[in-house]
Amino acid sequence: MEIPTAESAEPGHVVLVGSRLADQQVERGVASVAGGRRVMSDLLDCLEMFKQGRVDSIMFLPLNKSALHDAGMHEEDELRWFAKELDYHGVTSELNFAGHLTTSRVTSHCGIKDVAARINARAVLEAIRLLNGVISANGVDKPRLAVCALNPHAGESGQFGREEIDHIAPGIELANYEGIDAVGPFPADTIFIAARDGQYDGVVTMYHDQGQIAMKLMGFEAGVTVQGGLPVPIATPAHGVAYPIVGQNKANTGPAQRAFEIAVALGRRQADQRSGVTR
Repeated sequence: MEIPTAESAEPGHVVLVGSRLADQQVERGVASVAGGRRVMSDLLDCLEMFKQGRVDSIMFLPLNKSALHDAGMHEEDELRWFAKELDYHGVTSELNFAGHLTTSRVTSHCGIKDVAARINARAVLEAIRLLNGVISANGVDKPRLAVCALNPHAGESGQFGREEIDHIAPGIELANYEGIDAVGPFPADTIFIAARDGQYDGVVTMYHDQGQIAMKLMGFEAGVTVQGGLPVPIATPAHGVAYPIVGQNKANTGPAQRAFEIAVALGRRQADQRSGVTR
């Protein structure tokens, strides 16, 4: 494709920013230390541009976590790395967009054996609060949110575990007290049917695959991940690096386009809030 460029910002054109490591050769289609180092360098430049007030949001294309780890990213994922580099210590969570539906999660990149111990009413409230804020920023005035249970059949009144009674339901009540329209906890194997059919704008899940499997089945070709909670909106396509098709002109640019649109919308909303503009 051909993209119109310009030396300074103007509508319909792109200003290209060079990489500090542009002279270092990186092999395409494989995970490598050189590739991870280049990505980290470029992302640091993006964060620096935000700190300088030159950009309002960031969109990046898929990353290879092994390459990033080998190049020196020791956090559990890029979201935590972004938070560290921004010296941000607030609540963060990956959010996923597919069509009209958005999800957040209480726990993310951790082992299944560690999930239950990380679920508490405060963490559930924070995930609900973050999801509500991002959906609102994306143009929905009063988001309708559903919250997943952790255990099968939502715990069957405590027979399969008490997380729903002791932690998840209290977290939902706290969100309701703040005026957020959140309901649940619902069994995870059925709530996404109602969400798919438009009954909810967002779903809060308890762990990574609980939401990711459903979202990718519903909209893998248009899925977008947002690094939620950070001072700067950051979006990326939800698919992976797809090394087997590199250079074959088979890539679907739809998810990247959607990620760009979401980054623009969130960045504009945040810029408006800083300047007191109401749209």
